[in-house]
This record gives sequence, structure tokens and C-alpha cells, in this order.
Amino acid sequence: MRTVHHLTLPRALHPGAWWLWALGMAVAASRTRNPVLLVLILAVTGFVVAARRSDAPWANSYTAFLKLGLVVIGVRVVLQALLSTRSQGNTVLFTLPEIPLPDWANGVKLGGEVTLEALLTALYDGGQLAVMLCCIGAANALASPRRLLKSLPGALYEMGVACVVALTFAPQLVTDARRIRAARRLRGRTRGSFRTTAMPVLEGALDRSVELAAAMDSRGYGRTAQVPRSQRRLTGVCVLLGLLGILLGVYALLTDAMEFPFAAAALVVGLLLAVSAMAVGRQRVTRTQYRPDPWALPEWLVVGSGALAAAAMITAAVRGVEGLVLAGPLVVPPVPLLPVAGILIGLAPALVAPPLQAPRRHLVAA
Repeated sequence: MRTVHHLTLPRALHPGAWWLWALGMAVAASRTRNPVLLVLILAVTGFVVAARRSDAPWANSYTAFLKLGLVVIGVRVVLQALLSTRSQGNTVLFTLPEIPLPDWANGVKLGGEVTLEALLTALYDGGQLAVMLCCIGAANALASPRRLLKSLPGALYEMGVACVVALTFAPQLVTDARRIRAARRLRGRTRGSFRTTAMPVLEGALDRSVELAAAMDSRGYGRTAQVPRSQRRLTGVCVLLGLLGILLGVYALLTDAMEFPFAAAALVVGLLLAVSAMAVGRQRVTRTQYRPDPWALPEWLVVGSGALAAAAMITAAVRGVEGLVLAGPLVVPPVPLLPVAGILIGLAPALVAPPLQAPRRHLVAA
């Protein structure tokens, strides 16, 4: 009898793949105000986070982004109720006390009649922004900030430090808040003011920043080799132009400020310039990596699912598919097939991403 152990080795997915997938889902959310599609995107990102998140402290940041999204929707609805006019709809729900404004604020009102159409419009607009925030929250919950810093190209080490510190702020804020609440409960204090909670959180963030800077300095992070000054200037100019091209292309694709071929061309040229500058600037950095994260087939599948979701929404918008933008607030939201199929492709990471825990061993007798 021969015993064979079938064991799939777990590993963490490359953090860049999670961020590219999340950005693709955020682009898909930016192309529609249909509440059905927005809820579907939210459900897809939530399912992937629940299926592939780790036990790390930052893995709980998705819930914080959900709460932040609800706050955004509430603020948007309240402001719309205070500032809406009768021109935004005729279905009056209630009337607020109207505050008279000076003559220089003619055309703006504060209070008065609140219409159903205005509230629904605010709800859809706020929901779009909230879902985009939740997509970024999914990347924060799935990708390790430290591994993301290690995976950045060598030419971007200065920018990488600032980006990683910024990306780490939200997960660590959630971790510190939970730690402080647990400490207060252990002391028998169930209620706490904002002042007594905010100060320990800020102190912890400052301590971690100092420790991170000291650790990076002791390991020689940022040490550069001697290269000609002309090469350094050329690299900096190419990186700057590449980033500007990427920002212009992404902004044009998200806001329809430019026709699709020109926006895509600006994005492609920016990517080419940025990649070329990174390849040249890599010669300045002499640091090495210990056990770099692999980029294999699962990473390509995860990135491809996010890209297909964004491409499906962009294609539907270019072709004028009905249902991405509602004809009116009181219209029943339709369910277009192409956007729904593209969003459902975003579920692929829940299946193709490698597991974080090893499955049980199965004994097969032969």
C-alpha cells in the first residue's frame, strides 16, 4: 500500500495584484449610478474580502470603510435636503424651516421644500462614492502594506515610503481604535469621549512612524549608487511625465472629459514613459530583496478579473448601454447584462487566489 499526501501549499497573493483588482472594481463603480449595479459591486468586493482576507490587524479595515461609506451617503442626503430646490422634482415629502439668505446668495436656498427626486439623486450619487471607497477598503484589507513597500520598484523608493505610510494609516487607525476600546473594557469603562480616544490613537501613529523610520534607516533603505547627473534628471522628467499621462488618462476615462481614443492613448503613453523611467532609475538603487513575492498565474488572473470588470463598464458606457445612468430618479433601475457579467467576473479572486491556510491532508491509498 502506498500513501500519497495531497497538500496545497498556501501563500499570500502579491499585494500589487490586490490593489490593481480593487482599482478595476472602483473604475467599474465610477461608470454607473445604477443602485443595482452599485450594490452588486459592493457584494462582490465584500465576498472576496470574506473569502481571502487574513488574520492580520489590517484585515478588519473593510468594515471601517463600510461605515465611512454610510457616513458619506448620510452627509450627501442631508446636504441635498437642505439645499435642494423645487426644480429638482415635484414630489414634495416635507418642508423644512427656510432660512433667508442675503441678496448676494440669490439662487441658493437653505431649507424649504424637500422633494423625493432630490433625495434619491443624492442617495445614488453618495452610493457611488461609498462603493468606490469600499473598493479601496477591500485593497487595504487584503494587501499587506509592508509587502507592498517591499514590492515597489527601486526607482520609486522615496515615493514608496510616503505612499505606504499613507496606505497604512487607515488599517492601523482601525487597529488602534480596537485596542483602545478593549483596554477600556478591561478597566470597566464602557463609555469614552472622543478626546480620550483620539489622543492614544495619534500617539500610537506617531510612535509607529518613528519606529518605521528608524528601522528603515538602520537597514540602509534609500542608499543610492553613483550615476551621472544627466541620467538622474532624465529619469525624473520621464517619471513626472509618465505619472501626468497616467493621471490624465485615468481622469479622462472616469469623467468622460476626453474622447475614449485620446484618453486611452494618453494612458498608454504615460505607462510607457513611467515603466521606462523605472527601468532606468533602478540602476541607482543598490538594495536587494529577500524572498521577493512571486508574480505567477493567480496574480494575472486576479488582475485580469478587475480589468475585465472595468473594461465591461467602460465598453457599456461607450456603446450607450441603457441602465448605467438612470433616466430619472423615480425610474425602476434596469439590469443590463453586459455590466452585470463584467462585475460578476470580479468574483474570480475568491476562487483563483491561493489559500492563506493549508487544507487538511487527504490520505489516498493506492
